[in-house]
Amino acid sequence: MEHELADALEILSAHTGTVEILSDARHDLLGGTDACFSFDLRYTVHAPTTDINIASCRQPIRQASLDLLRGVCREAGRIDAGCVVVHPGFSPWLEMLDRSYEALVASLRELAAVQEEYGVPVAIENMGTWEVCHFRDPSLLPVLEEEGLSFCLDVGHAHVNGLLEEFLAAGRPSHIHLHDNRGSCDDHLALGAGCIDFSPVFPRLPCEVAWIIEVQELEAFDESARFMGETGQERITHMDGEKR
Repeated sequence: MEHELADALEILSAHTGTVEILSDARHDLLGGTDACFSFDLRYTVHAPTTDINIASCRQPIRQASLDLLRGVCREAGRIDAGCVVVHPGFSPWLEMLDRSYEALVASLRELAAVQEEYGVPVAIENMGTWEVCHFRDPSLLPVLEEEGLSFCLDVGHAHVNGLLEEFLAAGRPSHIHLHDNRGSCDDHLALGAGCIDFSPVFPRLPCEVAWIIEVQELEAFDESARFMGETGQERITHMDGEKR
């Protein structure tokens, strides 16, 4: 994030053909998408993680969050993004968790309409250990299916909650986030640097969707790519057979 978007895309294009843009800070797509058209890359978009809460019990905050996401989805459509990943929101007060969940469900219904309007799939991401967050376990999956939304399986988040097997068994994600951890916090380590056993995980992930390595440094991406090669995952292809 310390680089301007164009510079970041230039660096990453030497390492991969698929990039997920976190639409925040210097990479906020609402500030312009021109840089995206200078590279031969496939894009996915991660919605902003700051100043946003689609599960807010305060209607003005919830509505402002949806308005922001509508704009992000519009810009994602312009760069032909494969999906927009959205966090499910949170309740700062655990005593309000039920009301916050009701607000989340209302937001999911509106996001389904935004998805249809701009033609970009919206994938809701399962969250980590912070107890105020929604969607830490698979119980939201039937609601997403009912609303016509998909989900992003964050393998590291599922593992740190002790629910990776349950998520793998419960549904078919439309998008994947890959990173490792030591089982106690959301470290976002290079694959193989933590305690997740990926050997039984990789074969159960759909190969026709984007697998995003979500780590902190470029070196950790390269280390993760080497790890995937060593475990037989060096060729991850789209359905059309194009390597990415």
